[in-house]
Amino acid sequence: MAEYNYVDLSYLESMSDGSKDIIVEMIDIFKSQVPEFIQNMNTFLENKDYESLGKEAHKAKSSVAIMGMHEVVEELKNLELNAKEGKSPELYPEIVETFATICQLALEELDEILPTL
Repeated sequence: MAEYNYVDLSYLESMSDGSKDIIVEMIDIFKSQVPEFIQNMNTFLENKDYESLGKEAHKAKSSVAIMGMHEVVEELKNLELNAKEGKSPELYPEIVETFATICQLALEELDEILPTL
């Protein structure tokens, strides 16, 4: 499989025993979840509902981990821990924006990958 900048499907391939159906299904789930994660995070951010923002970061973390988006996982982990305690709220908008941007780029890569599976 080709090298991509944002996604690394090696974990997904190993956990699915190379089953193309499972890989496609997981990609489809991820593609449907991302817009919801982004919308929810932005809503929680606007409402200064940091506890919910932390919970949403936690949910998103496992999805991006499956897609091998390790840098994003670290960002979400930081957001989750800080938001649950309301620490460093000035950093949240940038993390959410970075998450949204990288997920958008990852979705574009996945759209390139899907026809090759």
